[in-house]
Amino acid sequence: MSPKTQAIRTGLGRGWHEFELSLRSPQDQGFYIFMALVTLGYLWLNRNNELEGTSMLLPTFAMPSILGALIAFGLVIGPGYTLAMEREDGTLLRAKSTPHGVTGYVSGQVVFNAMGIIPMFIVILVPGMFLFDNLMQNGAAGWATVALVTVLGLLATLPIGIILGSLVPSVQKMGTWGFFPIMALTAISGIFFPIQTLWGWVQVVAQTFPIYWLGLGMRSAFLPDSATVLEIGDSWRTPQTLIILSLWAVAGLLIAPRVLGRMARRQSGSQVEAARHEAAQWVR
Repeated sequence: MSPKTQAIRTGLGRGWHEFELSLRSPQDQGFYIFMALVTLGYLWLNRNNELEGTSMLLPTFAMPSILGALIAFGLVIGPGYTLAMEREDGTLLRAKSTPHGVTGYVSGQVVFNAMGIIPMFIVILVPGMFLFDNLMQNGAAGWATVALVTVLGLLATLPIGIILGSLVPSVQKMGTWGFFPIMALTAISGIFFPIQTLWGWVQVVAQTFPIYWLGLGMRSAFLPDSATVLEIGDSWRTPQTLIILSLWAVAGLLIAPRVLGRMARRQSGSQVEAARHEAAQWVR
């Protein structure tokens, strides 16, 4: 077995171990429950609201859209925050000191963050199926589409998180660099209401990024074809969804390793110590 293959196997094992620890972590369990309560609470409060011009209730439209947005949010902010934090505490420096250690590190992050989608979906979808009617109307084909869109969404957004974590000056800047931009994009991407209600230029901006296409792909999986009246062009635009998410994935997979590699080469013990000192000053 080559050193690189061994590093990848070690990284995959580390990612799985971290996921198991996450499932037992009270903090992570609290996060999953909090997100479920916020999402389901919003949908429950709007359970009788119909979308204008249709007989469709808002939860039916918004649930799949929110699942798409959660993929983007979790796979950008999660690895971005982790990478920034572990760059500061020396974890990445230690990984760099071993043969193909950065490759193994990235492999672990992919497994950990990909698996983290599963409990998030479960705590929202399972109770949602009992609370709201007609959420999944396309049967097995719909669930297959959910799986395909989720995989493409992972490939399209996880590299963004790695790039973000490599470029952000410090963990404390993650809100400015990551959280607030993602929330702003979510607000204009047709997640909580049809995007056609927004100005034309806002629609163009939203369609440039993966969040809109993740929401659209999820709606195409859950909703009947009659719901396309709420979409641009009265269509699910499935080919465009697959193409644009794939383009983001290819671009990310080409750019992220270079950005991460450049950051790792510059990482030094003095930088780690300086980052720790800055973090201590921030806490004070």
